[in-house]
Amino acid sequence: MDTQHNTALTRALAEVPGPLPTSGVIHITLPHTDRFTVVGNHLAQHPDLSCTAVGIAVRIQSLPQGAKVGIKALAAHCREGEKRIAAALHELEAHGYLRRVRERLPSGRIITRTVFCNRPAALLHPRRPAEAPPQPAKPEPTPAPVPAPVQQPAPAPVPMQEPAPAPVGHPMAAPEVPVAPPAPSAPLFMPRIPPPTAPKAPRRPLPQPSDLTPELDHAATAFLSDLHRHAPQFFLSEDDVRRLVPGVAAWLERAARPDAIRRALTDDPPHPLKHPAKLLAHRLTELLPPAPPGVDALAALDRPRPRFAVTPFQTCEDCDRAFRSPDPGHCRDCRETRAAYAQAAAA
Repeated sequence: MDTQHNTALTRALAEVPGPLPTSGVIHITLPHTDRFTVVGNHLAQHPDLSCTAVGIAVRIQSLPQGAKVGIKALAAHCREGEKRIAAALHELEAHGYLRRVRERLPSGRIITRTVFCNRPAALLHPRRPAEAPPQPAKPEPTPAPVPAPVQQPAPAPVPMQEPAPAPVGHPMAAPEVPVAPPAPSAPLFMPRIPPPTAPKAPRRPLPQPSDLTPELDHAATAFLSDLHRHAPQFFLSEDDVRRLVPGVAAWLERAARPDAIRRALTDDPPHPLKHPAKLLAHRLTELLPPAPPGVDALAALDRPRPRFAVTPFQTCEDCDRAFRSPDPGHCRDCRETRAAYAQAAAA
């Protein structure tokens, strides 16, 4: 058996076109006639997919329509565990090869469809409809020869411009009719990560107090100027202090204590901290506490809340199904069935 295998391998190597490389892999390509799957190099040589994800993608691509491709279904036929298979499916979903779509059936039931695309990049660029190739011109029948009539004297003909003859082998061009371009269809796979050139959302403005009184302005200025004593990395310039004063005043106006404001603004800063003023402006805007409730709102909390009666569960006497009803008896389906039997008996 070993001699036959070596002989077959030698004969196959002899049929490889071109000189054989001295190092690296040598491909012996034999044509498939059945049970094969075409896999693109964009998947087989994907730079960001793991080998497990590529293998799972090839296996899914080779399965027929309607085959189960869940984690447990793949783990039953693969040696990889459920965790590695789940991580591979997440990789394929992140790169657009796999997608799970929730769809509502006409009956009202919601199902999840698993869609696998062998070329996700092609879905982002819809193909244009192929133009019909030009049809060859039909040869015109040659007219039969007619005997020349006797020439009669006639007046001089008026010179007329003859149309240019059409080129041989091409049909006469029809007038072009403008065709509306096809409406671009929504791609099935959408990239989850926005491109770097995507427009960024505008920043929210710094909160402002309803009335920047001299007392609020003085307190906010003193708070920002003294901030570096508690957190040395938050050393602010005079311009930064004047720019951040309205934001701190808005916090003070909402009855926030200075130690709570200091803790919210300076706790867990990034390392290294390059722009302390920008970080303070961001936290002053995003962590702004709500306005304190008024007297009427606090009084409403002390009022007794109305109690709502909860209808208890009952067990149907016919089908043992649970249903809500103040009294025991039968569920709605059993009542309808009993009514139908009663009508049939009465008829």
